[in-house]
Amino acid sequence: MASKGLKFIVVDATGAPGVEIANEEIFKQGIEKVRKALTAHDVTKPGGALNSYGTDVLINIINEAGGLPQRNFSSGQDERAANISGEAKAEAIKKNGGVRPHACSPGCIIRCSEVWTKPGGKDPVGVLEYESVWALGCNCGIYDLETVGELNRACNDLGTDTIETGDTIAVAMEGGLIEFGAKDDALKLMDEIRNKTPLGRILVNGCVFTGKAFGVTRVPAVKGQGFPAYDPRPIKGIGVTYATTPMGADHTAGYAIAPEIMGVGGKADPRDPKKAELSRNLQLATAVIDSSGYCLFIAFAILDIPEGLEGVVESVNGVLGTSLTVNDIPIIGKQIIDTELAFNKAAGFTSIHDRLPEFFYEEKLEPTNEVFNVPDDELDKVF
Repeated sequence: MASKGLKFIVVDATGAPGVEIANEEIFKQGIEKVRKALTAHDVTKPGGALNSYGTDVLINIINEAGGLPQRNFSSGQDERAANISGEAKAEAIKKNGGVRPHACSPGCIIRCSEVWTKPGGKDPVGVLEYESVWALGCNCGIYDLETVGELNRACNDLGTDTIETGDTIAVAMEGGLIEFGAKDDALKLMDEIRNKTPLGRILVNGCVFTGKAFGVTRVPAVKGQGFPAYDPRPIKGIGVTYATTPMGADHTAGYAIAPEIMGVGGKADPRDPKKAELSRNLQLATAVIDSSGYCLFIAFAILDIPEGLEGVVESVNGVLGTSLTVNDIPIIGKQIIDTELAFNKAAGFTSIHDRLPEFFYEEKLEPTNEVFNVPDDELDKVF
């Protein structure tokens, strides 16, 4: 839409009828089950992980697991990561006069959002998410929250994705444009984008384009989309999702981190390469949650609390007047994924595109010394 000159869409709710609910009783019954699940689960409840520290709570957790990518996926751990962790950020927000926790939308129960500011509560940036902090921080060798906040501000102002931007800066660093950890130079690269210079026009096209421009072969991307904040070598399931989701590398499409690292929705050995079934099941379930209009973060609670999952289905039935059951979830999820796969096939994608970049198979990642050893036939089994 942006390529066609569309800048924004204004929606005016004045006098609008609102959502018609077919069965108020079933709807209320469903959302009450969802509410109980969210307020009971350790990840989503008030005072729980997300409410206390936001998504950035994962920095220390993934760093400890050796899967937090540093300096363009050249290492999986760095003790300096603690400087930009959710715990450190919560203290900084308190000191600077920001807001934490914060509801991203009216009625939000989890409230994992926040308002990041400069000292004195000035110049609010909005939430510094885990993915953004990692991409603009660890991945670029930057371990300073103030700089990450300003890089995030620049992304917000320019309309660039924080993950893709962080991957792009890291690839540019890999190519020798600037050095890893060069905070001021990283901010200057955002000015290049803002000023539409020749360099800025290269960078704004993302990490794959930037890698080609600077002759970098270590480019973390699938189907043209840059990797999120989990290295797939010590955490195999998320790598299977990166490879096989129709969208390109995307952690949210099938969040294998939940069972592999967090023990949510069961427990899975992160080093076990047999992850086709796990990734597929998560991708099908995620497609349904995304289509329902619910926040994806309800998944933590409903994967562990069956009544919460029932509540989601009942609330949808209440709105639509349908009679869906929990057993319909994988069927609907498959219909959605099949539509996406059909689009990709028509666009020329084949199984060869369901692969990770070569260096993940060849380069051992410190400190675990793991490579991505999931065989092609395992990837092809997902769909």
